[in-house]
Amino acid sequence: MPVRMCRIAVLDNVVEAQLLGAELTARGIPHLMRSYHDSAYDGIYQFMKGWGHVEGSADYQVEILEILHGLRHTPVDSEDDTGE
Repeated sequence: MPVRMCRIAVLDNVVEAQLLGAELTARGIPHLMRSYHDSAYDGIYQFMKGWGHVEGSADYQVEILEILHGLRHTPVDSEDDTGE
């Protein structure tokens, strides 16, 4: 039986979409990224509505939202690994 996909969350930009997609793939979570880009409007729709959205099975909705929350709220470490 095919998995029914539903919209899980709106994504802010392409970097967020790439990071989330990579993490979902690494965890084996089936998903689909849908961009809102429309060449007729030269990206204006994305500027107003977000980059696009992630679709997935309702069975994975909570896990996908937790991963996205982690991506959005992880502080960026300004120091490199050498401690300099």
